[in-house]
Amino acid sequence: MILGVSFVWFTTHFGGGFASGAQIYSYFVRYGVWCLLMPVLAMLYNTLFFAYSLRFARKHEVYDYRSYNDAFYGRFSPIFSNLFEVLYICVMCVAPAVAFATGGATLSTLTGLPYLLCTLLIGVFIFVVAIFGTDLVRRVASILSICIVAGLLIVYIPNIIAGFSGISAAVSSMTQAELPLGDALYSAFLYGTFQLSNIAVFVQHAKSFERPEDAVKSMGVGFVVNSLMMVMVVLGLMTIYTDPDAAGQSVPTLFMVQNGVGASFMTPLISILIILGAVSTAVNMVAAMVKRIYGKEKKTEGSGVHITRKEILAALACCLVDFGIAQFGLLTLIQKAYSFLAYLAIPVILVPYIIHMAATRFDTK
Repeated sequence: MILGVSFVWFTTHFGGGFASGAQIYSYFVRYGVWCLLMPVLAMLYNTLFFAYSLRFARKHEVYDYRSYNDAFYGRFSPIFSNLFEVLYICVMCVAPAVAFATGGATLSTLTGLPYLLCTLLIGVFIFVVAIFGTDLVRRVASILSICIVAGLLIVYIPNIIAGFSGISAAVSSMTQAELPLGDALYSAFLYGTFQLSNIAVFVQHAKSFERPEDAVKSMGVGFVVNSLMMVMVVLGLMTIYTDPDAAGQSVPTLFMVQNGVGASFMTPLISILIILGAVSTAVNMVAAMVKRIYGKEKKTEGSGVHITRKEILAALACCLVDFGIAQFGLLTLIQKAYSFLAYLAIPVILVPYIIHMAATRFDTK
């Protein structure tokens, strides 16, 4: 269970934006040589908050995020629990839109088709799967995550080894640029802060711990796994850092593969995995929003599942909103929308949690 919950963190963190390389490039690589350290600091920051929240959930036996928030915020819960709902709805709009944009940008790069058309095709596919194939996506989610991780290892490790001279050139170029440490720290802070909204997803898994202290061990393992994967992606993207075209790429991982070793084999492999990862993320979030809007479990009729007109309309509305948001572009969504989520999380999660830690002496008083 300790390992299982730590991998829940990894698979939640690891979406289309991560697989495409756009998140890592936008928040770390473009801020210079500090990119080798900042992912570790960002994950250490997340580890502290996630361990604290999971420990609290297990200790007080509150395993859905509304009950958890009501218990955590105490007499201030009428304000902060509802503010958390607003934050969560924003996350549920932005995250699927990033998945739309990731799939669309990858398909556009591969085929040369317009980005608008590609996001439309991805959107139609996501809508159909969200209506008829959500259960299938959930059943294969773990297998798909393993395939994506394996695919990234296959793609990144050979490129890092073959591109070691490129990494050295990137370090030299970054050092000469003398990019300020403050900017890199602030970017890592924003990255870690918008990740805090995942607390809503994690608290349900605290029930599997035998003791509250298991949360600390689990998140410690998660810290190691997430940090290692992020540093690996950083090193891979550094192989293309000195290429003038690298900074403008919506899908840096794809650009790295196309300019690295085994491009003919690895390009279709990583493209398929990125698109599947983006689609599975979007389908799960659209399905969650449909359940949130519709508010009822699907009714089983005979051997099949009855899809109501309201569910179809709710899924269509979600997909249309996400398709519209995706037109801002993958890089804009990751750099601007995720930062917006971070600013929302500061008064809703960051500040109250710090006060809670101080006032309760880390929930011991």
